[in-house]
Amino acid sequence: MTTHDLGARRHTHAFDPGNRAGERRTWIVVAITAVTMGVEIVAGYITGSMALTADGWHMATHVLALSIAGLAYRFARRWAADERFAFGTWKIEVLGSFSSALVLAVIAIAMAVESLRRLVSPEFIQYEPALIVAVVGLVVNLVSALVLQQSAPDHHHGHDHGHDHHDHGQHDHGQHDLNLRSAYAHVMTDAFTSVLAIVALLAGLWGGWSWMDPLMGIVGGGVILWWARGLLVESACVLLDREMDAPVVPRIRAAIESDADAQIADLHVWRVGRASHAAVISVVAREPRSPDEYRARLAGIPTLAHVSVEVNRCPHDRCA
Repeated sequence: MTTHDLGARRHTHAFDPGNRAGERRTWIVVAITAVTMGVEIVAGYITGSMALTADGWHMATHVLALSIAGLAYRFARRWAADERFAFGTWKIEVLGSFSSALVLAVIAIAMAVESLRRLVSPEFIQYEPALIVAVVGLVVNLVSALVLQQSAPDHHHGHDHGHDHHDHGQHDHGQHDLNLRSAYAHVMTDAFTSVLAIVALLAGLWGGWSWMDPLMGIVGGGVILWWARGLLVESACVLLDREMDAPVVPRIRAAIESDADAQIADLHVWRVGRASHAAVISVVAREPRSPDEYRARLAGIPTLAHVSVEVNRCPHDRCA
């Protein structure tokens, strides 16, 4: 049996470069949202407007969720060189995304429940202050979304595990950063609910359709819950290493078994970065070659950042 680890010569556990731009801009959005939250709560107290006060506390939940995203970036960067993390700290960001998506789901459910209650038992609505709140919220969230949109992660990786070049073969923009996507989802869902609120409030102010406000709340809650579900599923798949149906898996099999002799007896693939995979491969062959030769066959799969290869001779009477 022969084994070889691509990282034996130059080993580091930092498989993902991080997203410093995303981290900075997430904190900018936290600051914008926190200031808006404070202004709305104070203004609501001074004017006696429950609409302003309620939206201010609603903003507080987004400050919490966005802060989770910012802290996830910070902790992942802070511990990037800590060797206790066997495959780097990127999954801290994914855990942040999962946590933020949970907060988003809770907000959506609470919004839908409260809207159902108000649909059954209508309450008096102060349309003018509520419209001001909705418009301010929309502007703040559109500005925040614009800030986050410019947060493309760094393209240069700080690791080298035997591949001469780590051009990942795909554009690793912000949409591949689950933590950034969760922050973006919070501001966009808030913008979406602001648009629904504006439509409903105008319908109530001009047409007397007071039922439109809770109805739009139910619609908004349902749509937000759907978005949260998508983030939860995607981040959970990464956290649970559900990657054996990823396109890289058949590519590894095809590359290793290209000589009609070698067979993969065991294969484990998992993600260690936004566009980086690790793999443990057990190869059996009638005429086994060196691990380096099998590793060379994987050179055309640039997302492989860490590969361990084990080679065994296959008994003649047992090879297919």
